[in-house]
Amino acid sequence: MHFDRKDYSNETLLHLYQGLLKPRLIEEKMLILLRQGKVSKWFSGIGQEAISVGSTLALEPDEYILPLHRNLGVFTGRNIPLDRLFAQWQGKNTGFTKGRDRSFHFGTNEHHIVGMISHLGPQLAVADGIALADKLEERPKVTLTYSGDGGASEGDFHEALNVAAVWQLPVIFMIENNGYGLSTPSNEQFRFKQFIDKGPAYGMQAIQVDGNNVLEVYDTVRRLAEGLRRNPRPVLIEALTFRMRGHEEASGTKYVPQEMFTEWAQRDPVENYEKWLMQEGVLDEEARLRFRETIKREIEEGLRIADATPMPTADVALELADMYAPVGELRGESIEPRAQETDAVAVSPLNSQFAILNSSLSTTTDKRYVDAISDGLRQSMERYPELVLMGQDIADYGGVFKVTDGFVGQFGKGRVRNTPLCESAIVGAGLGLSIKGKKSMVEMQFADFVTCGFNQIVNNLAKSHYRWGQNADVVVRMPTGAGSAAGPFHSQSNEAWFTHTPGLKVVFPSNPVDAKGLICAAIEDPNPVMFFEHKLLYRSLTAPVPDAYYTTPIGKAALVREGDEMSIITYGAGVHWATALADELGLSADILDLRTLLPWDEEAVRKTVEKNGRVIILHEDTLVGGLGGEIAAWIAEHCFEHLDAPVQRVASLDTAVPFAPPLEKVFLPQQRLRQTVEKLRNY
Repeated sequence: MHFDRKDYSNETLLHLYQGLLKPRLIEEKMLILLRQGKVSKWFSGIGQEAISVGSTLALEPDEYILPLHRNLGVFTGRNIPLDRLFAQWQGKNTGFTKGRDRSFHFGTNEHHIVGMISHLGPQLAVADGIALADKLEERPKVTLTYSGDGGASEGDFHEALNVAAVWQLPVIFMIENNGYGLSTPSNEQFRFKQFIDKGPAYGMQAIQVDGNNVLEVYDTVRRLAEGLRRNPRPVLIEALTFRMRGHEEASGTKYVPQEMFTEWAQRDPVENYEKWLMQEGVLDEEARLRFRETIKREIEEGLRIADATPMPTADVALELADMYAPVGELRGESIEPRAQETDAVAVSPLNSQFAILNSSLSTTTDKRYVDAISDGLRQSMERYPELVLMGQDIADYGGVFKVTDGFVGQFGKGRVRNTPLCESAIVGAGLGLSIKGKKSMVEMQFADFVTCGFNQIVNNLAKSHYRWGQNADVVVRMPTGAGSAAGPFHSQSNEAWFTHTPGLKVVFPSNPVDAKGLICAAIEDPNPVMFFEHKLLYRSLTAPVPDAYYTTPIGKAALVREGDEMSIITYGAGVHWATALADELGLSADILDLRTLLPWDEEAVRKTVEKNGRVIILHEDTLVGGLGGEIAAWIAEHCFEHLDAPVQRVASLDTAVPFAPPLEKVFLPQQRLRQTVEKLRNY
């Protein structure tokens, strides 16, 4: 192994040595503790320390790094107190996740580190978002993110590199090529010879380094980072290395030929660098022993403090509260609809009855549902200069539904960004923007396409605050719903996928007034919000909407009509189906518009159930697993003594959404709603 010191001082060389030695000695101690049952699981980075140490020490302390399992050197290189690291691994409160996650599955903004989730690939896109925030603010900073050779097979790898290249983001993608993805060798992972072959295909520079040579890694990253700060762009570094332990200790290493261990043991990054330093006279035996004893004392002291810390005691209220970031005082004046039939706004073909309650916002303009959303987005962009809009075709084209038409002229392409077709990367970038204090709105061209970003939403955005206190200030807009003969992939009502996910908020306005107020509230909210917009309402529904900025409260239902025969609990287009049927049948019914599906308004549901005793829960989503089942179960548990009849659910057929209009008409629940109303009337 050849070490080229160039013009680096002895102090720098010894700093790198200390950086290498600390994670190695910690790992040796952890392997002992693992055998003693004092650590539950361990992913060893022995043999790979030079990559994380060299790259971390090459960056400025306030530049973000996104590490993986085998990057202990990132955490020690950022001088995280060892007692906190050990407490994290033991599941103690003094760690970084309050015992809620293990290993390196945490972040710390204090040390500018964003830890991984088990899915390996998603953090690459988060790095894009961090770098985008720096680029928008013209901060000369670099973001470094790691991927293993196995994890690079995931689609997130492709998406993140593609976005970084298209947007010219200052991201260093460090590929730790150790030859195996758990037990699967490289020749069963990919057919190309080396990762640097990928760089030119993405339009980025690619460099290969000896990942066991700490000085080569340090010098390469330091030099590249200096260039990227001046001229933002992404770079791929392939670091060739080998792990001397199993993927994790329980998996063993029987699948690796013994001769590979023999070969790579001779290239040990710590031993070779130490030997070279001694040959060069930079390190002597006395100093070598002193460094080791100092680090070992630090390890023992850290363990003493961590061991003395008790395991966490579960506090249910705290566990529930920490799923969401606290919502501060909303900036916009709040308005709500009230149940009122006089002065109603009759709209064909869908009817909606509501009146604006707050007279201080009396200046209104007739707006379609789609225009109300656009108005709310525009005013939010004006109020929040940190807000960035991202989505396919949303810039000059204005989006397929023209919600952002004209926004580029007012706010520029920096804040209104066309994206490649890569939903996962863009949602992940939204989390990265949040880490740097920005807000983002991500438009799914159709709600159906959210499946391509599902992992980022349910495992990264939704869990981030609970895991390590980092909110995800991201609104995902979801044009949804059937009725336009668009078939199985442009018509789904998929809100129940997300109402099952703690950490998300799910909103579904039924009218223009709420559409504007709720989009403004969603953007103000520091938590991830799934914002559903029924496509059929976009241009078929018009109402007087306040011109001023305002918010509609998330989590609060609206009683849009009062009656005493029964209660219809619904949302979205269901509000209009129920209202139209009530008019046709002369039905006196409470029609409760949930508006927010997570968290849904339990008190409003309780009130209408206790009043009428007969309940229909209506939604366009399919029946099995739909939100109606959850609400019906809750009513049975909490309001049973007030019921005069079984709770009825009305929903779409449990099929995919058909294309042909006659089939789609049967799929949708309107006819079954009529039958159920008559059944409940006669019960």
